[in-house]
Amino acid sequence: MIRVYTKPNCVQCDMTKRVLRQRGVEFEEDDIQDAGNLEAVLALGFAAAPVVHAGGDDIWAGFQPERLHAAIDRVQKENQ
Repeated sequence: MIRVYTKPNCVQCDMTKRVLRQRGVEFEEDDIQDAGNLEAVLALGFAAAPVVHAGGDDIWAGFQPERLHAAIDRVQKENQ
């Protein structure tokens, strides 16, 4: 499962979610305006949105299409 920490009016967040939806991937979205979610993102060492956690140590910030597609491919393969 892919988890995406987002914030409102975030272009990079919207682009990340759009790619996930276009590829038919289920994901969990957590708004970093919630104090608990913000604390989790900061504890991971990030201060920008989106933060994408694709399992294990596969975590990054920002819209990174190549990395996102690679994570989607891996998750979809695992779910077959």
